[in-house]
Amino acid sequence: MSRNVKILGALVGVFVVMQLVPYGRDHTNPPVKAEPQWTSPEVRALAVRACFDCHSNETKWPGYSNVAPVSWLVQHHVDEGRHELNFSEFDRPQKHAKDAEEELREGEMPMGGYVAMHGEAKLTDAEKKQLGEAFIAMFGSEQK
Repeated sequence: MSRNVKILGALVGVFVVMQLVPYGRDHTNPPVKAEPQWTSPEVRALAVRACFDCHSNETKWPGYSNVAPVSWLVQHHVDEGRHELNFSEFDRPQKHAKDAEEELREGEMPMGGYVAMHGEAKLTDAEKKQLGEAFIAMFGSEQK
């Protein structure tokens, strides 16, 4: 057997074993408890489009989120996003809500990799402005 076939076999074996690691495949969304007081239905729709997959309990799990190691990365991003700001749990303090406008304005959110995979999350400058102004009205701002 050639060296290349052995290497390929080993890689396939590792890939198969990675599928046995359950992290990243429990796509049970927790219940929605309470949302913020949105400034308008349009603003909520923008947030749903650009933010909710990582920052709510209403994540839409695409097919690739079932395949390790991508599933691990997706689950990590959702876990981290929900921890930082969760639009579905406004029954508890959201200490990073005041950062939302700044992260949007500075282009940190939505994340570039996410937008590349989910074109609908790409916001126009006008949509960013509308959402950012709403975030300031809803949460205040950390801006100095």
